[in-house]
Amino acid sequence: MLNEKLHAYKKKERIPRPTPAQYKKEFLFLKEVDCFALVAVQNHIENSFRNHFKNRKHFKLPKFKKKKDRQSYTTYNVKNSIKVDFEKNILYLPKLREGVKIELHRRFDGKIKSVTISKTNDGRYYASILVETENPRNKVVEPKSKACGIDLGLEHFATVTNDFGSYKLEHPRYLRLGEERLKRLQKSFSKKQKGSKNSEKARLRLARQHAYISNARNDFLHKLSKAIIDENQVVVVEDINVKGLLKTKLDKSVADSGWARFLTYLKYKAEWYGRTFIQVDRFFPSSKLCHRCGYKNDDLTLNDRTWCCLGCGETHDRDVNASINLYFVGIGRPELTPVEQALVDDRSPRGLPKKPSCDETGSSTSYG
Repeated sequence: MLNEKLHAYKKKERIPRPTPAQYKKEFLFLKEVDCFALVAVQNHIENSFRNHFKNRKHFKLPKFKKKKDRQSYTTYNVKNSIKVDFEKNILYLPKLREGVKIELHRRFDGKIKSVTISKTNDGRYYASILVETENPRNKVVEPKSKACGIDLGLEHFATVTNDFGSYKLEHPRYLRLGEERLKRLQKSFSKKQKGSKNSEKARLRLARQHAYISNARNDFLHKLSKAIIDENQVVVVEDINVKGLLKTKLDKSVADSGWARFLTYLKYKAEWYGRTFIQVDRFFPSSKLCHRCGYKNDDLTLNDRTWCCLGCGETHDRDVNASINLYFVGIGRPELTPVEQALVDDRSPRGLPKKPSCDETGSSTSYG
């Protein structure tokens, strides 16, 4: 189906809209497949081409999946063809009347719309179930702090300042801790004969180690982001140029930190729980700006972990000072908000002061 569409597209012909039924005579094995899964594939292809024609820069042409990539398929719930037995932990799918034994993560209420079955590189299968509910609102906890400022770093994962003070969070460094084992498994895999059973066993061991590191990092980021969202009404962070940092000597440490994913988790959880998420411009001088008197230290370098303010004589920890300045943005301290104070010395090409942007999501009402 995809091949026919791509062939017509390259020839600049009218793109056909074939259906799965017309292929069943040529490919008999398609009759054994769940028909709703074939319809889902057709819908995915149609949506991919539709998105490409709407925005060619953002959406590229659909392409074939690689065999080594993550494999998955989606099927729809028609006439109660998909069911979950919560007591016996069994998932019933079309063409699988006896059901599949599953490890249920949590119970849910509502009508099942679809399910996506995926197989990861380490040989595990997952079922993601889409459910329609009347009240999708998550349980909201009363925040303890009005706001918090978060400064991300490599020495410590984050420095957080809220209504009760400042504290630093240790960096778990999952990739660094598992690096030696990864090297051994990679070396063992490279020595095996390609296509052999021993090669596949070595590949699975390596894939499981990668999956363990990824899962451990995600677990840490999910728990930390949920705790921060629960405790604070307003969350303020800086916009970090992760793509740029991945091109430097710090690329492995930056990739191990998972900053971009952490900010994504904070943003969507803020929307879920009615919090305010503010991401100030990356040029906001949070580290250079004294949180006591507002003096800006333009001579501050990345190697300077502490510095003394020439305005008031206060000695600052670089990370703590940055998180305090971001906290002041969250509580709306007028003399240190990004629009009024930030980037006064950073000029645009025409010589006018440039105001940093703030990306806000969630509720605009602060907890009083």
